[in-house]
Amino acid sequence: MKLTNQPRNYGIISILLHWSMALIIVGLFALGLWMTSLSYYDPWYRQGPWIHKSIGLLLAALFAFRWIWRISNITPQPSDSLKPIEKKLAHGAHLAFYGLIATTLMSGYLISTADGRAIEVFNWFHIPAMGVAFEDQEDIAGDIHYYVAFTLIGLAAFHGLAAIKHHVIDKDNTLRSMTFPKH
Repeated sequence: MKLTNQPRNYGIISILLHWSMALIIVGLFALGLWMTSLSYYDPWYRQGPWIHKSIGLLLAALFAFRWIWRISNITPQPSDSLKPIEKKLAHGAHLAFYGLIATTLMSGYLISTADGRAIEVFNWFHIPAMGVAFEDQEDIAGDIHYYVAFTLIGLAAFHGLAAIKHHVIDKDNTLRSMTFPKH
């Protein structure tokens, strides 16, 4: 398997970026939902958000690398069996993923820095706060973060179901190109 993308298949770096980001995003979503159930006196009340923010900022770095990797590599051609509408939907979904991920990351940053404090990443380094950008920043960014995260997970579920449909029903190379491509 090649490191870079090929005309019909993704390279190992794209595949690893795709699946690692998918796992991280689902994990952060689950952690975020669980955190909303914590009471002030729960021992994880501070630890959960600290982990969530730290992983979220590492995801932001991974996302930036993925974006650079995407624009510096070819995009494999979709399977010939895809209908024109499926190609347009797939392209739109991928653009939506990038927008939703960026919005979720930025809104999380705005929530976390609304009090003017930097974000500590696993005691390794700090990401400085940029200050309050608008009134009620924490609440507005919190609402955006919440709803965009649900939208992102919904799109990911649809994306996964579409990949399974292509693999099981259409029997094409769509899913395989992002897992174990045939050469």
